[in-house]
Amino acid sequence: MTTLPRGAASVRFGDEVLLYGDRAQWKGLADRARGGNLQRRERVLDVKKERLHIVVQNGRLFQQEHPEVPVILDRGRFLLVELAPDRARRLRRKSPTCYGVLPLGKTKVVFDVRQPSRARAAPIKSIQRLVDKVSRTTFQADLARLVSFPTRFSTSAHYARAAAQARNQLTAMGYTTKSQNITVDGGASRNVIADKRGGASRARNVVMVTAHLDSINLQGGPAASAPGADDNGSGSAGLLEMARVFRDHRSKQDLRFILFGGEEEGLFGSKHYVARLPASERARIQAVVNMDMIASLNTSTRSVLLEGATLSQRVIDGLSAAAATYTHLTVETSLHPFASDHVPFIDTGLPAVLTIEGADNANSRIHSSNDTIDHVKSDLALEILRMNVAFVAGEVGQM
Repeated sequence: MTTLPRGAASVRFGDEVLLYGDRAQWKGLADRARGGNLQRRERVLDVKKERLHIVVQNGRLFQQEHPEVPVILDRGRFLLVELAPDRARRLRRKSPTCYGVLPLGKTKVVFDVRQPSRARAAPIKSIQRLVDKVSRTTFQADLARLVSFPTRFSTSAHYARAAAQARNQLTAMGYTTKSQNITVDGGASRNVIADKRGGASRARNVVMVTAHLDSINLQGGPAASAPGADDNGSGSAGLLEMARVFRDHRSKQDLRFILFGGEEEGLFGSKHYVARLPASERARIQAVVNMDMIASLNTSTRSVLLEGATLSQRVIDGLSAAAATYTHLTVETSLHPFASDHVPFIDTGLPAVLTIEGADNANSRIHSSNDTIDHVKSDLALEILRMNVAFVAGEVGQM
C-alpha cells in the first residue's frame, strides 16, 4: 500500500484508485505511485477540491443532460466531475430520479468490486431448490407482456392496465393483493402490493421485494413510446418471477412484493408508501430488496451493483454472500444511494438495497423509445434473480 504524502488523499472507484493532492506535492506522489503493481495514469489538473463532485447516474442521463460538465473520471454509473459548489447544489435538486450529485469531501470509497469466489461456500439445499425454480421462460413471458404496452407512463391508461394485470397475476399465485392509490404530479396512479403471511406463531418480521412498474420517454413526453424493457420491465418481471418462486414456500417471516408507480417522475410511489407506514409496520421491516434495471450487460462479465447506505450493510453483505454461493456474478457495492425506490426507505432509517446491473459503460438507452426487449440479456437478469431469491429465502426462513 502506498503511503501518501501529507495533504494527499485517495478515493476508490472499483478497481481504480484516484490519488489527488496539491500541485507542489504531485511529483512526490507520482513517484511513489510508480512502485508496486500499480498501473499509473497521470493527469495533472488545476481543480480546487471543493469543485470535485461525485455523480451517481442512471444510464448516461447526467452526461446526456449536461455534456458541458468536465468529467475527470468516468466509471459508468459513477463519475468524478468538476462543478462549482452552488451549481452542484442546484443540479442535486433538479433530477433526483436521473442522477445524484454530492461533494467528494472525505469519501474514501465510491464503489468497490468483489470478483466471483473460486472457493464457493456450500449451498443450503432448501435454498438451492428455490434458486433452481427461477425460470427463463416465465421471466421472458412476463417481460414481453410488460413491453407490449406502448408506454407505462404512471398516469396513463396503459399503466393502469399493466398494474391491473400484474395484480391479477399475483392474486392468481395465492397472494393477498391490494392497490394503493397515489398522486403523481396531480394525476392518479397506483402501487400494487402483494402479501404472503409467514407461519411463525410469534411476532413476525416482513421481508420486502420491490420494483417500479412505470416507464418514461423523457424527450418524447407522456404519450411517446416508452417500452421500458430494462428500466424497469426487467425489475418488474423479476419481481413477478420471484413471487412465482415463493408462492408455495412455507416461510417463517412475512413476505411482501410491491410494484411502485411514479418512480420516474420523482419516487412518488415509494415515498407515498413509506410515509404512510404505521410505526408498528416500520418496526417489522427486516430487509428491502429493490430491483431496477437488471438486464443490460454493460461489462464483459455479468455484474451487479448493490447500492445502499451504512444502515443497509447487513443486507449488502447477505446479498454478496448469496451471489458468491449461488451465482457467478461480479459484485459491486456502494454506500451512495440515489435515484431509485430504495432511497425513501433508507431516508427513514429502513435497511434497503438496490440491485442493479453493473455500473461500467452504463446503459444509454433508458428513458427513450430505444429501451427495447432486443437489448435485454436474460442470462444476467436470471443470475441477479438467483442472488435475490437466495438472500430472501435465508431472510424469511422455512417452517
